[in-house]
Order: sequence, then structure tokens, then C-alpha cells
Amino acid sequence: VVVKEKRVEISFQDTGCGIPKEDLEKLFGSFFSTKKDSMNLGLGLSISKRIVEEHQGTVTVASEVGKGTTFTITIPEA
Repeated sequence: VVVKEKRVEISFQDTGCGIPKEDLEKLFGSFFSTKKDSMNLGLGLSISKRIVEEHQGTVTVASEVGKGTTFTITIPEA
């Protein structure tokens, strides 16, 4: 008998400039940022992904330059 765990999926989508493919691979890395000022530490996505994963969830991203980006968080139903 296989019991599938119920999951909750939340997606955030924008219609911005999109993320280049070469940056998608680095996106969740600590201290990665495309911003040039010293106030951006590039920790937000890295920390957010770790929190979701500690709750047995996943964070995925799909993006197309010139069309926008979608982040999807999937977590187990409580």
C-alpha cells in the first residue's frame, strides 16, 4: 500500500525582466547577488530555501528572460 503525502503548493509569479539561465544555477547560493551595491548580501533566497527544506519542502524556479519568473514552494500539509 502506498500512501501519498498531501502537499501544499504556493507559486509567486512576476512579469519582470526574468533571470538569465547562467544565474539560475547560482540563484540559491549564499551571497549570490546581481546587485552591485554593498547593502545586498544575497542571503534571502538561500535562507528561505533552507527553511523550506528543513520542513521537508522544496523551492523551484522557472524563468524566461523578458517574460518573468515563477517561484514555487511545495510543503507537506500539516
